[in-house]
Amino acid sequence: MISYTDDELEALCRTHERDAVEFKESFRGDSPEKVREAVCAFANDLPGRGRAGIVVIGLRDDGTSADLAITDELERQLSDIRTDGNILPLPSLLVERRRVRGADVVVLTVFPAVSPPVRYKGRVWVRVGPRRAIASAQDERILNERRRYRDRPFDAQPLPSAALSDLDVEGFRRVYLPAAVASDVLEANDRTLEQRLAAMKMIAAENDPTPTVLGVLVCGRDPLAHLPGAYIQFLRIAGSELGDPIVDEQRIGGTVAELLRRVEDKLIAHNRVAVDYTSGPLEKRHSLYPMVALQQLTRNAVLHRSYEGTNAPVRIYWFDDRIEIGSPGGPFGAVTVENFGQPQFADYRNPNLAEALRVLGFIQKFGSGIAIARRALRENGNHEPEFQVGPANVQVIVRAKS
Repeated sequence: MISYTDDELEALCRTHERDAVEFKESFRGDSPEKVREAVCAFANDLPGRGRAGIVVIGLRDDGTSADLAITDELERQLSDIRTDGNILPLPSLLVERRRVRGADVVVLTVFPAVSPPVRYKGRVWVRVGPRRAIASAQDERILNERRRYRDRPFDAQPLPSAALSDLDVEGFRRVYLPAAVASDVLEANDRTLEQRLAAMKMIAAENDPTPTVLGVLVCGRDPLAHLPGAYIQFLRIAGSELGDPIVDEQRIGGTVAELLRRVEDKLIAHNRVAVDYTSGPLEKRHSLYPMVALQQLTRNAVLHRSYEGTNAPVRIYWFDDRIEIGSPGGPFGAVTVENFGQPQFADYRNPNLAEALRVLGFIQKFGSGIAIARRALRENGNHEPEFQVGPANVQVIVRAKS
């Protein structure tokens, strides 16, 4: 991602090319909402410019300085727009402190989405000349048609082995769609089932109802029939070695929501709680492992794993002294073996699955799972999680509280 040069930025702001530029005096009042709508609209790039739009914080509508104090906290708040889970799929944007028209400002450079439409709180925003607007049905069709197969990540690609009858469309209508799209938008449009499935990337296109990888994972009747590795292998081992007796074993499958709920039930069942009567006047209860940490690490393993070219499952092996969670597929994109786990480095092998898990309530904020797990383990008195990162596999080891 490359931002505009100083000369290009000045030219954009001086010519008031308003289909590509929006000014905001500050990031207070209703501005956070309006800025997010603008980011969504620029990411959708309905005019098809193929170049980035910019939101400039610190200039009035006429382009003069608003004398805004540019602070690190302001930059952090603007950076959070990308990962707070309200704009899906995650937008590609840069947040920079720049000098424009003699004023210090913050510039958000928003790049066109590879896989539109992009939604803010369930609504598709587009740029119509100098203003923002909610996309019409025709606008959404244009954005859907613009999405090309070769640009799609694996989770948005069609599965030739699947047919529309392999999807639980009633569950999609009843559960997923109301969670993904604002209720007033659902009530106002008259889209067909195929149009809605295509808009949510559950099928390839309105005129091609082949289920995608995402569609099979989220609302497939039998995901394993088309993605043989899409399950979790759970083992509870009485001892500290793989050769020790197995006291509980289960192959956990189903849609991604069913899979995560079932494995979390299994983790809760095995997580013993110790009661301390001696260290104070009130009893204290401590788990061997904080459930929040186990949830986050398991969800990360399911989200970030590779579903392409492998039949390997996510593996959760629970020993007496530790839990090992293994996920097929090594680091992806901007994440490397060297920077793995550092909060400033995040990338998504399965961006549409990430969007779906956000819709289904399993993710609140993108890129924060490991940080949440580390904090929960620390507060419970456990050691830091240990990551073993290779080119084709990631494993995390969580030690029991001693």
